[in-house]
Amino acid sequence: MGGNDSGSMSLPGHFNRDVETWSMAAIGIDACKTGWIAVALRTGAEAQAHFLESIEDLAEAISDAEAIAIDIPIGLPNEVRRVADVEARNVLGPRSHSVFFTPVRAALEARDHPTATRLSLELTGYGISQQSFALRSKIFEIERWLPNAPCPVWEVHPEVSFRFLMDAPASASKKSWAGMIERRKALLAVGIDLDHAIGEGAYLATTDDMLDAAVAAWSAKRLLDGTAHSIPDPPEIDESGRAIAIWY
Repeated sequence: MGGNDSGSMSLPGHFNRDVETWSMAAIGIDACKTGWIAVALRTGAEAQAHFLESIEDLAEAISDAEAIAIDIPIGLPNEVRRVADVEARNVLGPRSHSVFFTPVRAALEARDHPTATRLSLELTGYGISQQSFALRSKIFEIERWLPNAPCPVWEVHPEVSFRFLMDAPASASKKSWAGMIERRKALLAVGIDLDHAIGEGAYLATTDDMLDAAVAAWSAKRLLDGTAHSIPDPPEIDESGRAIAIWY
C-alpha cells in the first residue's frame, strides 16, 4: 500500500500527533446500499454530510480531509479470525452481534457464496454469511483506493465507537426509535449536532447510516487530536507490515 494508507504503517495502539488543535475536516464514512455516506466535522462549523457513489469521489467532495475513519474491514486474514473482531465483540456485550468476523481473503475472492463457504470452512473451521459475502465489493473498493487516499485512513466500527463515547454498549438497536435517540443524544453531548447537519447526504442517508458516519467522524477527530485507541492494543501486524485494528 502507498504512503497515504495508514493501515500499512506500524502504528502503536495509541495514535499520537503533536498538535493541539484541528482545523481541517475529520471524516467518518459508512457504506450504504448505493455508495457511501461521509460526515465531515470542522472546528466551528455545522456537521456536513455527503453522498458518494464511489469512494474515489471523496477527494473532490471534501478537499480538506485530514483524517478518515471508515466502517469497513481494512486488512483481510488468510487463515484465522482477526484479533480485532474477536476483541471488539468482547467489549460490546449485548451488541456483540453487530461485529461480523472478517472473512478470509480466499472466501471473498470466490465466485459465489457456496464456494466462499467451503473455502472458509476449510481455512478457518467457520462458514461465511451471505451478508459478509455481499460486502466483498465494498471491501475491495476500499482496498484498491487506499494507496491513493487523500489522507490517512483508519478502520472503525460504529458500535465500538458508540460504546466508548457512551461508556457502555448501546441499550437498543440503532434501527429502533430508542436506539436512534440514545445515539443522537450521545453525539450531541460531544458537539456533533445532526439536527442541523448540512449537505446533500443529510437528505439521502438513512437514519442509521447517518448516525454511524457521524460517530466514525468522532473517532476520526480523536485520531487527529491524539486521544484515539485501538482494538487490539497494540494492533496486529500482518505479513505485509499493515496494522490491523479497529480504532475508537
